[in-house]
Amino acid sequence: MTRDSSPLHLVFAGTPAFAIPSLEALANNSAFCVDLVVTQPDRPVGRKGVITPPPVKIAAQGLSVPVWQPEDINAETRSSELQALPCDFLVVVAFGQILAPSILAIPMIAPINLHASLLPRWRGASPIQHAILAGDPETGVTVQRMVKELDAGPVLAQERTPIDPRETYASLHDRLASMGARLLVETLQRPCEPRKQSEDHVTHCKKLSRASGVVDPKTMTAEEIDRCVRALHPWPGVTLMQGDGRMLKILAADLKPSAGAAKLACRDATTLYLLRVQTAGGKPLTGQEWERGKRP
Repeated sequence: MTRDSSPLHLVFAGTPAFAIPSLEALANNSAFCVDLVVTQPDRPVGRKGVITPPPVKIAAQGLSVPVWQPEDINAETRSSELQALPCDFLVVVAFGQILAPSILAIPMIAPINLHASLLPRWRGASPIQHAILAGDPETGVTVQRMVKELDAGPVLAQERTPIDPRETYASLHDRLASMGARLLVETLQRPCEPRKQSEDHVTHCKKLSRASGVVDPKTMTAEEIDRCVRALHPWPGVTLMQGDGRMLKILAADLKPSAGAAKLACRDATTLYLLRVQTAGGKPLTGQEWERGKRP
């Protein structure tokens, strides 16, 4: 990849908050011109179903960049308009739709993706959460050239970071988003040697659902449940079935005892200390407040 002194023209495709640092870094750099932002349509959010724009749309409007929100980027008749744009790179950061080969062929230089893992580990929709769930000692970000197969393109650049023993999804998400933005800007401005991913080390992660956060202390150790709590908050959250048949949401936990915590007996005689919990329809409580409420 080489460039002259004129700015590189980009189409940026992204949806959640993770993509905002990358969009802002590119839009605020004179080496680039972001001509269009593609993001998901506005969706109903919360119990009241309030129609809410995706975070990237709000960021793009603040940057005065035109926004396109296709239900299906591959099926929309407007996708032909992308062909008319002076697009050097199509940059994809957590967009949320699989792109057809016809879309990937639009940029004159390459379609580029920023992925929140050290590919080929954790190809798929939830790499940050799965790195914590698996107890990985490190993770990172990867800039890859996109191909038809999901997250399987040749690697252009990677940056690594250790995962702290008490790392949460929120802290790791924010660190990787910032790292990825820096790496993306650097990668698009320098010649790169694509490196094929090793198929011997591929792991996959699926999109999370509410069922992903259901835990059972009879079959899971305290460490396994603790990883779930750190990885799956705020979505989908971690819940367990109490003896009375009601669900309990675990908001915060630890593997060490502390003031205000309640003990939860887990598999292999391990103990999880519940710091904050919430019963169905109730307010958040400390572990001890919850225990007191169970007593007759």
